[in-house]
Order: sequence, then structure tokens, then C-alpha cells
Amino acid sequence: MLKDARAAAARNNAEWCDIVCGSHGLTGRTDAEAWSVPRRSPPWYPDAVTLRPGVDAEALLARIDAGPGASVKDSFADLDLSGYGFRVLFNAQWIHRPPAKPPVDAPLTPVGTPDELAAWAAAHGGADLFRFALLTDPRVRVLARHDDRGVLTGGAVLSGNDGRYGVSNLFTHTDDPLDIWHGVCATVPAAALVGYESTPDLTPALSAGITPTGPLRVWQNA
Repeated sequence: MLKDARAAAARNNAEWCDIVCGSHGLTGRTDAEAWSVPRRSPPWYPDAVTLRPGVDAEALLARIDAGPGASVKDSFADLDLSGYGFRVLFNAQWIHRPPAKPPVDAPLTPVGTPDELAAWAAAHGGADLFRFALLTDPRVRVLARHDDRGVLTGGAVLSGNDGRYGVSNLFTHTDDPLDIWHGVCATVPAAALVGYESTPDLTPALSAGITPTGPLRVWQNA
């Protein structure tokens, strides 16, 4: 079960990376081995995501611009790219939450207009990363949390289909990151959730009933 959830999280994350790259005019490639993009991906996004254990490192790097700044999401933490000039940027855990009963927490609010997306991106810190094409993709939900005065205090992105959603770009400007996780869970209570988090961001996810399913590693060419 956890192995399947880990693989599903990797596939979902690769699809999200492909969506973001597509919104920037970059065409990705997906096969049984990995997702990859031949030209440099936008900031914070990898140039490749492995989709199974045991991918050949040299063949994978041949699919991308592997020069300085390139990054690879090693979904099963089993690659060694140190011999190609890469170093470990960070380690993290894939996460999963099965469908659950509707919680009492309030769901997050959908972001639907260019102005709303610009305000959300400014609060997130992503600047030009998040483009309006994301809002027209039926696989994507950009979500926001507002306080009682209407001030945007946090948000997240859900990507996928009605049966499983990936959670990414979760952020908050309050002292309670658990509130955003509760809001995400309340938004799609009947769907499975997947994603990844690194320490210390993993702690509130676990408190919201999320389960770790296995390690991943991100490599970057320094």
C-alpha cells in the first residue's frame, strides 16, 4: 500500500511539474522511467522526476540540460549523481492521506481570476512562476485562505483528478500551519491526497493525519 502510494505521489508530482513547465512554454516527456524537460525548468522545479527505482543515471541526465543549475527529483532516493557534478539539495518524504470523512474545518477558497492569482502568487512568493494558464487547466485548483478581514493568509495547490490530488505550494503567513492542512483536507475530503514535505514542514502534515510513505531526494548541479 505505502509502496503504491509512493509511486502514485511521484507520478502526480511529475504531472504537476509538466503542467507548470507547459504554462511556461516548455514541453516535457514522460515514459516508464521518468518525466523530463529538455530545457531548463522554471525556478524551484526539477528538470527530471524519476518514476521507478533503478533508473539509469547517465541515460536520465542525457534527457535534460544537465549543466550548472540543473536539478533531478530522485523519487526513490536510490540515485548517486555525485559523479556528474551534482550534490544533494535536500531530502524529503512522500506523503499520503486516504479518502476521509468530511472534517469540520472550513475548506479553502478557489482562486479564479488573474488578479486573484497575482495576489496569491505575491503572498506565496512565486512572482511570475504561477501563470494564468494554470487556472484554465481542469487538473489544477489554486486555493487560498483569508482571515476575517479578507486578507490572504495562506494557500495551496491541488493537482490531479477527482480520485487523487497532489498537494503542493502550501504556505501560510500565520503561526498555525496546521490550519492550511486542515483546509486542504476539508476542500477534497473524499479524495486521496499525495505530495511531499521536508522537515520541519512535515510535522504539521503528520498532525493533520498525513502518512509518510518513503524518502525522496533532490539533486542539483552546483
